[in-house]
Amino acid sequence: MAAVLARGLARGWVARGALCAWQHCTASGQDGEVGKARRAAAAAEEAGEQPTIFSKIIARSVPATILYEDEKCLVFRDVAPQAPVHFLVIPKHPIPRISRVGPQDTELLGHLLVVASRVAQTEGLADGYRLVINDGKHGAQSVYHLHLHVLGGRQLGWPPG
Repeated sequence: MAAVLARGLARGWVARGALCAWQHCTASGQDGEVGKARRAAAAAEEAGEQPTIFSKIIARSVPATILYEDEKCLVFRDVAPQAPVHFLVIPKHPIPRISRVGPQDTELLGHLLVVASRVAQTEGLADGYRLVINDGKHGAQSVYHLHLHVLGGRQLGWPPG
């Protein structure tokens, strides 16, 4: 690994850090998502309770391919899928981050997981799938409305980060 890092340093990968050099991050990959998350965190601090893209999808002022809806949540396909099957499960009641939930959210959080499981079944993910919740800037959260990513349809790698 030291030789690979040395080659990366020689090629000017220093600015992105040793780990990114090792993983060959690109502007359209992890670096792009991290940058988007940093901008979203700054915007969330400035905007306060401004509507997010997800609240606009709930209000039907922004189109989405909706897979499921009930009184508590909405499920729709991700516009930038990272797997053959990639959908989002969001609560209709906006919660900005998973780290901001409280005991009053216990039933809703369980409901989101059950809905994710049921939609995964209808989407043909019998061989398995991954659930992801990004939290905050360091977790690469790009929309400050709690959402569960459900990814599947192929063998997913590990570790994810």
